[in-house]
Amino acid sequence: MRRLFLVLAALAALFAAPSARAQDAFTPAQREAIRKLMIETLRAHPELVLEALEALESKRENEQQARVQAVVREKRKEIFEDADAPMAGNPAASVTIVEFFDYRCPYCKQMQAPMQALLAADKDVRVVRKDLPILGPASVVAARAALASRSQGKYPAFHDALLGFRGQLDEAGVFRLAGQAGLDIEKLRRDMDAPGIAALIQRNMALAQALGISGTPAFVVGETLVPGAIDPESLRKLVADARAKR
Repeated sequence: MRRLFLVLAALAALFAAPSARAQDAFTPAQREAIRKLMIETLRAHPELVLEALEALESKRENEQQARVQAVVREKRKEIFEDADAPMAGNPAASVTIVEFFDYRCPYCKQMQAPMQALLAADKDVRVVRKDLPILGPASVVAARAALASRSQGKYPAFHDALLGFRGQLDEAGVFRLAGQAGLDIEKLRRDMDAPGIAALIQRNMALAQALGISGTPAFVVGETLVPGAIDPESLRKLVADARAKR
């Protein structure tokens, strides 16, 4: 069956090729006969369509990961070692998870507990947090406020409060949570305008674009990019695989 599929795929490629050589390979009658044969075969064996789609998806995933690996190697310092990016866990850990997130993203909120559990259980992991505020103006306010809260030593509590908030987070809600976290709101507002905060968010945006990240959350572990929320077991496996490759 696989041989039949490969033959049909080769014929399809030849049939569709625009070159003069391909056009001259068969007469119009022969080309029509091939077309009918292909249709009849696919009708008799529709599973070939699924196999072809799975093969195409696998090829695309492999190409995507190869592209990601190239970007990670080229931009390793920006991805893993940006001194301005918030970090959690062991600074000297052998495995780093880079997390791109948005405080208004429900799937990012869903990942908060698994990430906290991983850091509590594995002391050889660190997390680099990359704010990627793509869900509207309130997301930008939340990201800037969280980054600015570091000057008051309140980032961990404020970060957890923002991700732990359930409901539609708006600008007023950001500052309400900031007050509950013990932040001086007036100072926070001033610190949010620091050029370094806008520059850091812009660097995160550029890295996300280079990596092909179009949504949140997204994780880079080693040279592997994982888009979307994942279950705790898969998260632990990513860490174990990255550790084994060191």
